[in-house]
Parts: sequence; structure tokens; C-alpha cells
Amino acid sequence: MVPSASDAPLIRNATGVAQDRADLPAPSTELPDIIGANVRRLRTQLGLSVSELAAKISLSKAMLSKIENAQASCSLATLGMLADGLDVSVTSLFRGIDSAREAAFTPSGSGAFINRHGTKYQHAYQQLGTLGGQHRRLESLLVTLTEPSDGFPAFQHPGTEFIYMLEGSMRYAHGQQSYLLTPGDALQFDGEAAHGPTELLSFPIRFLSVIAFPEHSVQ
Repeated sequence: MVPSASDAPLIRNATGVAQDRADLPAPSTELPDIIGANVRRLRTQLGLSVSELAAKISLSKAMLSKIENAQASCSLATLGMLADGLDVSVTSLFRGIDSAREAAFTPSGSGAFINRHGTKYQHAYQQLGTLGGQHRRLESLLVTLTEPSDGFPAFQHPGTEFIYMLEGSMRYAHGQQSYLLTPGDALQFDGEAAHGPTELLSFPIRFLSVIAFPEHSVQ
């Protein structure tokens, strides 16, 4: 049997959950283990004892204990009762069954340099990792400018872009607005409006560019 992932309550916000992973056990692929661990974790978060939850959902204490200890399988009806009693969706009781998720780690300096519209204007683009499928909607680049440019390209693309200035300084336009960017400055904007550097002030210029493309734009 796999023990509960954590008896500490999760930190929740509008976008998800987080918890201290210091002693998080290796995930199990056995369904009874996963359901049992989730039931125990959710019950503990609500401050309910085994007896209290069993009484709340009209299930015997012995059966609930067997479920939490992966000694009994749950019928669909029992899963529904547990979800109602714990005030969660049924799918929450299966959390962890798909624990293997794709991730891309890019060690410092190892990102591949790629061509983009601004390459011919002395923009160097280093890719900081990419995922497949639906996660291709996010593009993360380290952009470096090391010398004056003969021209200033105007970029336009679907989605939202975020720029974080790391080094140097420049003026950056978005639509009819112009912004002075220095280290620590951030700019987030609609990519559909024309945007790009208009004046390079001090070198080298380095900034992080993260673009979130709309789902329909990713093939």
C-alpha cells in the first residue's frame, strides 16, 4: 500500500494546487492505492475521522478503512458517495493516476539557437525548451542583441507575449506606445499589435520573451 501523499493541506489558488514535496512518496500505478491515498488526504483536510466520514456517507467504518488502506475496491456507487461526502468531483479521487507528465529541462547555455523574423536584424534567439501537443502553445526564448541594427522589425503574431528585461536597455514599441525597458522591467501585451525594439540604448541587450499562442493557432 502506498501512504498518503501528504497529511498537510494543499495550498490552493485559482489555477491549481501546490504542496511541500520534501517527503512525497513515489507515485503508485495501482488504482486502489491511488483512491485510498486520495480519500485519506481529502478526509484529513476536512478534519474528519474515519468514523465521521463513514457516518456522513452511510458507509461502514470497516469498509472505509479498507478503502483507505487499498484492501477493497470501490464500486461506482461508492465512489460517488465518497466524492459527495468529501465535497469533490469523482475525478479528484483518481488524482495521481496520470502522474507522468512531460517536462523540458534546459541547462544554462544549452538552448538551441533558432531563426525568427528578427534574426537578420541581429536578434539571436535561444530556445529555452519546448513541449509537444497542447503545450506547444507556449514559446520561451532568450533574445540577445549585441550590436546596433540596420533596421527595426515590427512583429505581429496571435496570442499574448511577455517580456522581462535582463540586461542592457532599449525602447520597445507596442502599437502607438513606446516603453523604456531596463533590467527588471516587464512588459506584457497583445501580440496582434505591431511591436518590437525602436531604439537600442546600451549593449548587450538580453531579455526573456514568452509567447502564449491561442489553442486554434497550434497545428
